[in-house]
Amino acid sequence: MSITVYSKPMCVQCDATKRALNKQDLVYEEVDLTVDPNALEFVKSLGYVQAPVVMVGDQHWAGYRPDLIKKIAKEAALVVNG
Repeated sequence: MSITVYSKPMCVQCDATKRALNKQDLVYEEVDLTVDPNALEFVKSLGYVQAPVVMVGDQHWAGYRPDLIKKIAKEAALVVNG
């Protein structure tokens, strides 16, 4: 399961999202929207105007969503534990 977090510095929701992912032991790639203009254009093309934007396979959302983070953690556990 590939997880990418598009974030920006000094972003409370971004920090909360990364803490929640870490708490669930989920591995993710972080992309800083303030230094990667291509990433910024990508998330804008998806219709998002706030950070973080989290991509998990075909799923994506913006903002701090602990409910969705728990859901992907359960899905990851099912894949690992079969």
